[in-house]
Amino acid sequence: MNSALTATAAGFGTGLSLIVAIGAQNAFVLRQGVRRDAVFAVVAICALSDAALIALGVGGVGAVVVAWPSVLTAVGLVGGLFLIGYGCLAARRVLKPSALTLEAGSAGSAGSAGSAGASGAAGVAGLAGMAGSGSSRRRAVLTCLAMTWLNPHVYLDTVFLLGSIAADRGPWRWTFGLGAVAASLVWFAALGFGARLLSPLLARPSAWRVLDALIAATMIVLGATLIAGV
Repeated sequence: MNSALTATAAGFGTGLSLIVAIGAQNAFVLRQGVRRDAVFAVVAICALSDAALIALGVGGVGAVVVAWPSVLTAVGLVGGLFLIGYGCLAARRVLKPSALTLEAGSAGSAGSAGSAGASGAAGVAGLAGMAGSGSSRRRAVLTCLAMTWLNPHVYLDTVFLLGSIAADRGPWRWTFGLGAVAASLVWFAALGFGARLLSPLLARPSAWRVLDALIAATMIVLGATLIAGV
């Protein structure tokens, strides 16, 4: 029992230490959480993807992938280009920042007794444009999938690193992996749903400009690093 708890705690701590590092995926989850746009879907994709990759690592698939380095090279090139492209989009938003209109939209629909004029209509339009459309949710899901599966660092952290550490646990390697999966779920849920606490701060366009500038810098640097390492 103690060995199982120790392995689970070790997996949780190791997984959390790898996931918490600032990266493109975390920046994207944070932005979606603040916008309240497809948060559940994004959190689920990140957590389930990590669970699948950790399972592959614990199962020893990492050793097979190492025998085919060209695969990782191709993923690194495509992922690097994707991150740079997304970073450029964030940089463009810095020039045209927008406030967090979700609260205004929900307030306008709930408190229409006071102002149901142009400001109320603008709030509802902002709500529909930012989170209510199916295309917005679809873009968020596709971006999250690409951000996760086209990032070689995800494979290095989950399949290779966690897989090799889990191998040292012997019969408790799957318990170690379970702890790492739990860490991923806890972190992404906290990042996605907890980001709502930042909504009042990010209701100002200037705050969005700062956030988008950080996201742009992070993703462009990561993308350039991946391409340079290919």
